[in-house]
Amino acid sequence: MDVDAATQSMIDNLPAKTGRSLDEWFAVLDVAKRDDASLEKHGKTMALLKGEHGMSHGFANLVALRYRARDAGPQTHDDLVDAQYAGGKAALRPILDRLVAEATALGADVEVAPKKTSVSLRRRKQFAVVEAASAKRVQLGINLADAPATERLRAVGGMCTHRVDLAAIDDVDDELLGWLREAYALA
Repeated sequence: MDVDAATQSMIDNLPAKTGRSLDEWFAVLDVAKRDDASLEKHGKTMALLKGEHGMSHGFANLVALRYRARDAGPQTHDDLVDAQYAGGKAALRPILDRLVAEATALGADVEVAPKKTSVSLRRRKQFAVVEAASAKRVQLGINLADAPATERLRAVGGMCTHRVDLAAIDDVDDELLGWLREAYALA
């Protein structure tokens, strides 16, 4: 199940698990926020939902994140990417653009899915994720199952099995593109 499907499943299960729909929780938070402006902070919203309403951590996090996103207004994919590569990270944007171009050239089934802090590359499932980790490097997470780690291709845990740090457009070389093709084939 991909991340978006899992999130939608949680939203669908909110009434059964918490007694209220997402919109009903938003109404609860709107009322509470009138009395306590600090509810603009994620942690304060989480504490309210968990403490006063007995919500589990997962559902409280979902409601808090969605509530803040609602208040922030709609964002396009371009807005999300532009925000990631603003300021000191602007010089890294060509690395992202090249990775996206190479990934989408792998097949018509590649989906480019920008999030708040990363850009996910998916087929049937995510095969890579690109993040502007700092003003000096882009981090490419790749799902390569049992591929052996190297000095450059480091094994990591989490949403991706491996990670490569890229500091310049020249780092998107034949070796890296081979790993990207392999991850695409496995997805």
